[in-house]
Amino acid sequence: MISSESVIVAGAGPVGLLSALKLAREGINVIVVDELSFIGQWPRAVVYHPPTVSALDNLGLLSEMIEKGLIKRDYQWRTIDGEMLLKLDMSSIEGKTQYPYNLHLGQHVMAEIILNHLLKMQNVDVLWNSKVVAVTQTDSQVEVTLKTDEKERTIQSAWLIGSDGASSGVRKCLGLEFKGITWPERFVVTNVYSDIESFGYAKATFIVDPDEFSVICQINKDKLWRVAFAENSDLPIETLNNRLHQRLERLIPGPYELDEVSPFRVHQRVLDHFRVGRVLFAGDAAHANSPIGGLGLTGGLLDAVALADALSAVIHQRRSESVLDEYAKERRDIFVNYTSPVTTENKRRMSERDSNKRAADKEYFKTIGSSPELQANMLLATNRLVGSSFKTSEN
Repeated sequence: MISSESVIVAGAGPVGLLSALKLAREGINVIVVDELSFIGQWPRAVVYHPPTVSALDNLGLLSEMIEKGLIKRDYQWRTIDGEMLLKLDMSSIEGKTQYPYNLHLGQHVMAEIILNHLLKMQNVDVLWNSKVVAVTQTDSQVEVTLKTDEKERTIQSAWLIGSDGASSGVRKCLGLEFKGITWPERFVVTNVYSDIESFGYAKATFIVDPDEFSVICQINKDKLWRVAFAENSDLPIETLNNRLHQRLERLIPGPYELDEVSPFRVHQRVLDHFRVGRVLFAGDAAHANSPIGGLGLTGGLLDAVALADALSAVIHQRRSESVLDEYAKERRDIFVNYTSPVTTENKRRMSERDSNKRAADKEYFKTIGSSPELQANMLLATNRLVGSSFKTSEN
């Protein structure tokens, strides 16, 4: 099935798999490659906002994902000592959007659901244990060299999608600079079983504190919760387990059972161009940001939808290749002008040390809480992530 007419998708995460699914449903041959031999199980993204919920529903995936995860409507912002700063309820935007809720679902579970749909299709190959080690291209094709079990093989395609995460091998093979910063803190993401909601916490609760800032949110109906916090990156990673339970006991209001732990560094970075010839980028391979606020994978999945629409239009000759430049510009503009500033400000507000700024932030929360209109605007703001204003036909 592998041919020069195929699209190669690097990365078997939700972004790569979703773009592959849309392309395959358009009758396009797709090869998904990933350096792992399985879908990564470690804790990562978990919250998906209304624009992404809409896209998943349009693809016929939403009901399965709700079954495995849950619907969330309530938010809270609290201080570490329990002071309530702000409560929001997404039922307040009913009638203003078809999806007045967020989907909560583990990233790997989402990927598994999409993969199951892909594996039922005859025009899809999935190559595990295949690391991208070289990428070359001409005006008409891309050649990708894969390393697997100490051997190398080369495959060709008309197009390559780089959706292989923040450490993208595709991006590195092309020598592209990933401009931006690495946040000084180390983020520690844990999954725990607990009855946190019974203590009055929302399904998504943000702890505002210079030292203890964290995100606490429910993942599924089985009382699995995500508790994510930051720590000084100078602390030895080898002794994380010695500190872990002391930190969790300060954040979790009751007994818990630790399920998984995943420490990582967080970047705020973006490529100059999301298209380089016949190579197109989406998700964390193109842009990375602080996870506070749930906009990372939400934006990445919307990249996948827009890119698959644009690339399908080119392959089926409904549009010229210029639509790919439109995709690249639009999705980069959304990240630079909305996602990155919003997530940067979310992190600042959560971790602010300056007492005057903290006081101003407290007034901000109070103002939002007293205005239904401002609350609705805040909850609907992620509609800016949708983009896709370009046309996928010449008419």
